Amino acid sequence: MTEHAHAHTHPHHSPAAAGTSAGEEFWDGRYGESDRIWSGEANAMLVHEVSGLAPGRALDLGCGEGADAVWLARRGWTVTGTDISGVALGRAAEHASDAGVADRATWARHDLTESFPDGEFDLVSACFLHNYGDFPRDRVLRSAAAAVAPGGTLLVVGHAGWAPWQEDREEAHFPTPQEVVAQLEPVTAGWEVLRAEETERIQNQPDGTPGTRTDNVVRMRRPA
Repeated sequence: MTEHAHAHTHPHHSPAAAGTSAGEEFWDGRYGESDRIWSGEANAMLVHEVSGLAPGRALDLGCGEGADAVWLARRGWTVTGTDISGVALGRAAEHASDAGVADRATWARHDLTESFPDGEFDLVSACFLHNYGDFPRDRVLRSAAAAVAPGGTLLVVGHAGWAPWQEDREEAHFPTPQEVVAQLEPVTAGWEVLRAEETERIQNQPDGTPGTRTDNVVRMRRPA
């Protein structure tokens, strides 16, 4: 499993300790359960959509353990990775150091419902940020679009629905690519929509056998 965003599930549990949010507490605990949650490989759709772009400044939202950010840094991008979990960010920094790209990657903890990284970026990537529970995904994605520099690219990748093998399903709405484009319009009017469609990929099921997962991808370019 390659996706690594922090908003896959919405925590419903006791109040967080003073100075921490419920989401931060939840995800620090989740990452603390094992040495690694995700595969360590970059998301295939990011690789496919970004490989042809000239390196510049990149922002990876919900960077998790840093696989996408490190992949970008290895290809010459200067990357800011952000996540709600300090545990995840610590692992991402170690991953970058091991890969020899620590000088091209910085890490910042943000609960994207409350704060957002400063600056403009030639690439803003939001992979698998979902609005389960009350996570305001559309608002966060508009903030992501606003952070794209002139001539830059916004990449949004998300699930098209629950995986067929997932039994414990929360109530959730999975926006279509066209819905995502419409949600972004207050910020992206006049942008070029390079791709807005469903795509299939193979993902291992819990029993280790391969299964098919359908995702949505939206890639847009801001006019220079």
